[in-house]
Amino acid sequence: MSFRKSLLLIGFILVVDQWSKIYIKTNFTYGEIVEVFSWFEINFIENPGAAWGAKLNDFLPISEGTAKLVLTVFRLFAIFGIGYWLFDIIRKKASSIYILSVSLIFAGALGNIIDSVFYGLIFDESTRTQVATLFADNPYGSMFHGKVVDMLHFPIIKDAVWPEWIPYFGGSTFSFFEPVFNIADTAISTGVGILIVFNKKAFGKDEGEKEDTDSFSEEHQSSLNE
Repeated sequence: MSFRKSLLLIGFILVVDQWSKIYIKTNFTYGEIVEVFSWFEINFIENPGAAWGAKLNDFLPISEGTAKLVLTVFRLFAIFGIGYWLFDIIRKKASSIYILSVSLIFAGALGNIIDSVFYGLIFDESTRTQVATLFADNPYGSMFHGKVVDMLHFPIIKDAVWPEWIPYFGGSTFSFFEPVFNIADTAISTGVGILIVFNKKAFGKDEGEKEDTDSFSEEHQSSLNE
């Protein structure tokens, strides 16, 4: 997979991700739910922290603002690290599956960091009675303090009940799948999933490069025999 194709993929994911977030943010009130199918709904929420809504200040004795700043700075360093990783494997002509996976991870990480860095500057607050405005006069935050917009929810099982015989959980209700996520999260999860499932192909050489190497070896061996 070439550098150009990788950039096109990253650009496409970023456009779809940011378009979906801006559309939801400027057309939905906070917590608004629209059922598309019985197993899929648009559910607008915002995540001020890390994965699953976790916050650093839940674990460390720091303010919520400081925790958000630390998390965003960490994400920025991670973006540079993933970007170098992607550049390096393209330069080394790694397998297309490997480059595809890292491209997806990079695009997803970059999509969410855009929210964290800029959304606090360009949107006002989303509430249960107010739809946010893009490029608002009174933004809800500052640079590095934006909230990540999530909207994709797949409640495949709703309000099911655990059997009574199951220890601790017996009799309580549960739903599957609870998390609400976005296009960027989907790209990251897909990239990681491909690396896990196709790890042998991912970390092997591309077929084209392998053929070139084999061809060079045969020619080199032939010249030695002569």
